[in-house]
Amino acid sequence: MGHPDFGQAFPCQCQQAKDPTSRIDSLRRYSNLGSLNRITFSSTRPDGPLPDVGSRNLFRRALDASVEFGDKPSGWLVLAGPSGSGKTHLAVAVANRCIERGETTLFIVVADLLDHLRATFSPDNPVSYDDLFEQVRNVPVLVLDDLGSQSTTPWAQEKLFQVINHRFNRALPTVITVRGPLERLDEALRTRIESVPEFSRVFLLGQYNTRLARGIGELPADMRRRMTFAEFDVAGRRNATANDRESLEKARAAAETFAADPDRWILFTGPRGCGKTHLAVAIAGESLRRDRPVFYAFVPTLLDHLRATFSPNSPIGYDELFEQIKTVPLLVLDDLGAESSTAWAEEKLYQIVVHRHEARLPTVITSAFTSLEELQEAKPRIGSRLMDSLVVDWQPITAGNYRDQQRDVLPRQDRAGGGRQIRSVPGSRPPAPRRRRPPET
Repeated sequence: MGHPDFGQAFPCQCQQAKDPTSRIDSLRRYSNLGSLNRITFSSTRPDGPLPDVGSRNLFRRALDASVEFGDKPSGWLVLAGPSGSGKTHLAVAVANRCIERGETTLFIVVADLLDHLRATFSPDNPVSYDDLFEQVRNVPVLVLDDLGSQSTTPWAQEKLFQVINHRFNRALPTVITVRGPLERLDEALRTRIESVPEFSRVFLLGQYNTRLARGIGELPADMRRRMTFAEFDVAGRRNATANDRESLEKARAAAETFAADPDRWILFTGPRGCGKTHLAVAIAGESLRRDRPVFYAFVPTLLDHLRATFSPNSPIGYDELFEQIKTVPLLVLDDLGAESSTAWAEEKLYQIVVHRHEARLPTVITSAFTSLEELQEAKPRIGSRLMDSLVVDWQPITAGNYRDQQRDVLPRQDRAGGGRQIRSVPGSRPPAPRRRRPPET
């Protein structure tokens, strides 16, 4: 007694003489990583898997924080974001770095953890519930993957809260990945994750999900190729008046200015086929060319996708899709007013418009309403936001349907070598040859 090492535990000499790699191998077997032990920081792309510039910047910040945590595990590291943004990759890289440093680490997917806990109640299971639960609660470094994707039963919520609350109170190093925004988590879990900023560091990966099912939000390649500013035809409007051409020129100039530096909102109104969607797609294409994230949505189809997220088989949650629509750097809502005017549809559109209006997020809207008064009468709540001239640049187009108008084409010779010019109308058949009357006898 009185010795400075009294009461301390030391490895015996036979253990100290062992090859250090054998301990690393033991930690890898314990970690539950399996084949994921190949994922390290050295094999990680610095820019991450998502293509847009904003997501790359977010990934770099999360990567730096993950490397720091792996070198010195302390507090909590929370990685949130859409599917495919690199959350699990960074969490696994942290686990492998901790193992290389000799830290006892356990990696487990939350849904698998709950399945294992349920399985312990079987009389044939060799692992007891208490042993497994204590292992997860007290392991020196725990990596919980995909929190929030599990079945939300009261029992599951209770077990997860017990694990997270215990590790929070003991300040045990923990890495948590969350699919989608943190808002989708249970309030009790969120309070533990976000309550102490110095203890828990939260990083968002991916500004929005570029791998949504069924290509939601993607600008079709064919539309992007055809509908450019260079292809926007004003001179070919044969039946357009001087005022019509002036509205077209003004709308194109406003669209080009907006595309160069997206700021505020721009609203195109006019009859169907006048060129509203063409200008909206041209803006979106220019933004994509400059590596700016864009969410393009035909409004009726968008509402169908939102309804589909409530299906149990939906690969994407409602919260994830709705949050992406509200917060994407540039949103294009094509043909507002063409949707079925149900109370639910009006509420969802109003929520999107209000959020983006208050946050001043760049938005492009097209509508077949010919005036703001007509739009406000049909959609009073949304119309009141679009009447705000400090935010919305309204560009009315008075020209008629371009698809129904004649356009000049290059003169062409018939096979007999004649010089007759043929004017064609898109979608119409060529004129039939004129028959000669037989000579009278």
